[in-house]
Amino acid sequence: MTSPQNFPLELDQQLCFALYSTSLAMTKAYKPLLERLGLTYPQYLAMLVLWEGDDLTVKEIAGRLSLDSATMTPLLKRLEAQGYVERVRGVADERQVHIRLTDAGRALKQSAHDIPPEIFCAAGSDAISLMRLRDELVRLRASLNEYIGN
Repeated sequence: MTSPQNFPLELDQQLCFALYSTSLAMTKAYKPLLERLGLTYPQYLAMLVLWEGDDLTVKEIAGRLSLDSATMTPLLKRLEAQGYVERVRGVADERQVHIRLTDAGRALKQSAHDIPPEIFCAAGSDAISLMRLRDELVRLRASLNEYIGN
């Protein structure tokens, strides 16, 4: 892959800034929607992972979210305090902590169903364009992870 020879060093010309500022705007768009559920954005992402597959280790959840386990622990403790998950030490290996949805955590999924359509609407684009953008971002993330050795 070749790069432009004279790529301008101007903020608005940087891909990194476009991604960063868009990520901030996306998080702000989610904030009032998630407040109705009593969740922060990182908690919502963790719940999405658990709604896909329950009874995961902290390490598995952290891996799916590209975070380290130490970052996940306080977040998961707060979800446990809210009654959405339970943390259970592994039987074979006590160092492993399994996260399991409670009935309240499973029920919360139904309340979250309205969030993606509201975000799609807020994005001001059609679903096909947004799905293409998501696919491009997934490819970009994979390329960057390959570059940095992840």
